[in-house]
Amino acid sequence: MRNTIPAILAVVLLTLCANRAGAEPGWVSLFDGKTTSGWRSFRQKSVTPNWVVEDGCLHNVPAKKRHDLITEAVFDDFELEWDWKVAPRANSGVKYFITEERTEPIGHEYQMIDDDHYEKDKPSLRGGIHGTASLYDLLPPTNLNIMPVGEFNHSRIVVHGNHVEHWLNGSKTVDYELGGETLKSAIARSKFKNVNGFGDKIKAHILLQDHGDQVWFRNIRIKKTSEN
Repeated sequence: MRNTIPAILAVVLLTLCANRAGAEPGWVSLFDGKTTSGWRSFRQKSVTPNWVVEDGCLHNVPAKKRHDLITEAVFDDFELEWDWKVAPRANSGVKYFITEERTEPIGHEYQMIDDDHYEKDKPSLRGGIHGTASLYDLLPPTNLNIMPVGEFNHSRIVVHGNHVEHWLNGSKTVDYELGGETLKSAIARSKFKNVNGFGDKIKAHILLQDHGDQVWFRNIRIKKTSEN
């Protein structure tokens, strides 16, 4: 009987680890922690060398030429979760509604950045339209609970119909409607105002951004919430 409790704990831990990797009903792992299977670089046939797998993470290593990473699959309605951390003064993001019909990797972006140090001798980006968990250049985040630079955060994007949400470490930071007046007004003020169809919902790739800085991703998983 002395070994019963440790054995039970071992089973619980193994179950939790399996669930975290995408074993919960409906969830599919997008990164197995060992390979880049299911991914390729934007408008490329394979993954470029600036993305490496180490210590269970997808690690973006700065190189002379930047190459964003996209899913081979495309998605419509979904919930996406991942863990991430950035190096000091680093900038990255997760983009969605990405199509290779555009020559550039333009889409809606969940910003991930060292808010307090990215722009040297300038005010912090925290809580602004270029800060962590914002809809980049469009809508600022609220209810921020950011881990210190170098520690992992947990993020989530929800796309259901025309409704979109950003989450960070258990708190909802952005909430908007595709086609809604709030988003339309934000686009009209943004760098994307002349991008045709930028505010439209499309079945598309998910992208991990190479901004020329070190960033780490792990535990990337997705749940489709439509049959399309």
